[in-house]
Amino acid sequence: MDKDTAIVIEGDVDRASVPEMHARINTQLIAAKGSEFTLDLTKVTSMDSAGAAFCLVLRNQIVADGGSLKLVGVSQAAKEALLVFRIGLGDRGALLKGPSGFERLGEQMLKLWEGTVQLLALFVDTVHFTVVGIFKPRQRVKASAIIEQMVRIGSESLGIIALVSLLVGLVVALQSAAQLRQFGANIFIADLVGIAMTAEMGPLMTAILLAGRIGSATAAEIATMTITEEVDALKTMGIHPIRYLVAPRFLAITITQPLLTVVADLLGIMGGFVIAITYLDLSASVFMNELIGALRVKDLLTGLIKSVSFGWIIVFVGAHRGFQVKGGAEGVGIATTSSVVQAIFLVIAADAFFSLLFYF
Repeated sequence: MDKDTAIVIEGDVDRASVPEMHARINTQLIAAKGSEFTLDLTKVTSMDSAGAAFCLVLRNQIVADGGSLKLVGVSQAAKEALLVFRIGLGDRGALLKGPSGFERLGEQMLKLWEGTVQLLALFVDTVHFTVVGIFKPRQRVKASAIIEQMVRIGSESLGIIALVSLLVGLVVALQSAAQLRQFGANIFIADLVGIAMTAEMGPLMTAILLAGRIGSATAAEIATMTITEEVDALKTMGIHPIRYLVAPRFLAITITQPLLTVVADLLGIMGGFVIAITYLDLSASVFMNELIGALRVKDLLTGLIKSVSFGWIIVFVGAHRGFQVKGGAEGVGIATTSSVVQAIFLVIAADAFFSLLFYF
């Protein structure tokens, strides 16, 4: 390998070091203009956006002069920086190929497995501190912390949940009423709205709304504490972060989520009741008698079991994304957004699982 066409970059390639490197390498490029250059990045210890842009400028300059650039080695730090900024450098184009489709699939599956294991570990630790607190007063979760979270989850969310549930009940009843009237089956509006709200729509809509309010708030708060090293400070003081941050939310949502679901069920049924007496000309007594006859204990228990499970998903996903945050303020935003999306997806997936489990 000709030393005049071998470009070796080492150390920290960042905004501070790039100008000096560029001046040194530019002299080499001018002397061997139009040659086939090789680039060795094996000794690069770190690279930021300025370093990645420098590699791109280097490639473009060589190609513009009629030459070519070939990568002969790359460190992990350089590889990560170039991939993040999607900079390719090889023979007149791709210095670095991105991962193949199978590699990306494998990486996503590995991340999914690691995330699942971490969620399960978080669940086990939370249950452990909850149970241990019963027998060891010093490790008991403070009642004041639980009540504070219950206020946040329950009373502060009650208004929006009640309003949305009432509107959902109205819409479901109104859309169904048009079809039921064609067959003279007006009375079955009570069956439809009652079962739909208690077994399905009530728990699901409550969980989706709480995922947006409580899941995002949990992720943002814990992520901010992680970034500002408050979580590390808790560990230094001998306070386990899960017992202090997650366990109160776990206990609070276990209590309040079913109660909010009951409110959602009642308001949704009330919406159906309004449509029944105004649009379908049913009397209140006929509607209530049909509703009581249609509802089963199984439907009510199914909705309550779903609600508790959905609440756990919301808390654990938000806490997990908060503890795993990386970066600064941008990382907090990413963790918050991803927690809401992931929680809603898992809630709907769990809802499908419970429906298959209880009704098939």
